[in-house]
Amino acid sequence: MEFKFTEQEEAFRAEVRDFISRHWAEPPASFEPYSEEVWPIRRAYERELAQRGWLTLAWPREYGGLGASHMQQLIFREESAYAGASGGDGQGITMVGPSLMVHGTEDQKRRFLPPIARAEVTWCQGFSEPGAGSDLASLRTSAVRDGDDFIINGQKSWTSNAQHCEWMHILVRTDPGAPKHKGLSYFLVDMTSPGIEVRPVIDMAGNHVLNDTFLTDVRVPADQMLGEVNRGWYVAATLLDFERSGIHYPAQARRTVEELVRWAKDTKRNGVRVWDDDRVQRGLAELYIETEIARLISYRVVWMQSQDLVPNHQASMSKLFGTELNQRVFRFGTNLIGLPVQQLDANDPHASLKAKIGRMYLNSIPYTIYAGTSEIQRNIMATRGLGLPRQ
Repeated sequence: MEFKFTEQEEAFRAEVRDFISRHWAEPPASFEPYSEEVWPIRRAYERELAQRGWLTLAWPREYGGLGASHMQQLIFREESAYAGASGGDGQGITMVGPSLMVHGTEDQKRRFLPPIARAEVTWCQGFSEPGAGSDLASLRTSAVRDGDDFIINGQKSWTSNAQHCEWMHILVRTDPGAPKHKGLSYFLVDMTSPGIEVRPVIDMAGNHVLNDTFLTDVRVPADQMLGEVNRGWYVAATLLDFERSGIHYPAQARRTVEELVRWAKDTKRNGVRVWDDDRVQRGLAELYIETEIARLISYRVVWMQSQDLVPNHQASMSKLFGTELNQRVFRFGTNLIGLPVQQLDANDPHASLKAKIGRMYLNSIPYTIYAGTSEIQRNIMATRGLGLPRQ
């Protein structure tokens, strides 16, 4: 079988690479990925993308997209992820927008989709809670009807970039007497609403990406409910399928493997190139093969989306394999270069590859936890993909 892109798609890939090379200036390695210094750099670049319509390539034109093919969108996101560039990976673009198109009213689509496409707003996710992680349906944050509004009370954990975002998409309990999956509803919440408090959670790499978000008597208009009352679980399931289908995992892994190959060829130990060790060659070759496998799994998910199919266990396969692959790549790289030099400051002259591999190893630990743990992904693959019974 010969698998390749069309001439038009390859031309678009070249156009994307050229744009990224001219417009994206990768922040210094010493900066945290979503720090106060980097966030405005990312947002300014995303506004440039929005002006070209590239931020939401495959969205319908009436909502701010270009009506491009899903394959063009894949190419753009793959090249962006490979270059480490921002664009097309925000929650509003990859999760809220597609879910609105499936479950939203026409008024909701016209209100919320264009600002996302214009890079005017960013979104965070209110799912996990202190007592509800993998068992998300056990969440306790409540929403009670009060006239034309709902009043929300509770706490959400691990809300990535909540300190920067203007809106939150949130899953709450509206019927405490119903079975836990049946009494949930989905809302779109303005983060400037009175009663919202965001507290930072610093991760082990020293990054401020995560937060605890507290909601106290937060009033949300009823017309900001996405989908039907008490059927929010089905909206969340749709959204998670979009969240787990990203191409960025194999693209990031492939770039890292290629950087490690160049480092090994350029570095000597005891007068011998690191690359000349057969174990190094075999290890990097195996990892590169795995990046190609992960890439093809992601391509399959995108093909399903192009056929108006909602990927389910296929998206779980992509998320599971891609996240675990990144952990293997960064663990191999950390062991190859050596842990001590990977703990140096990025600007230290002795920090090989600016100590990037060690930092990414730390950053990759949550990959197999957020957006559904590896255990959850395997359960989905077993029950929905293989048809195995629940135990």
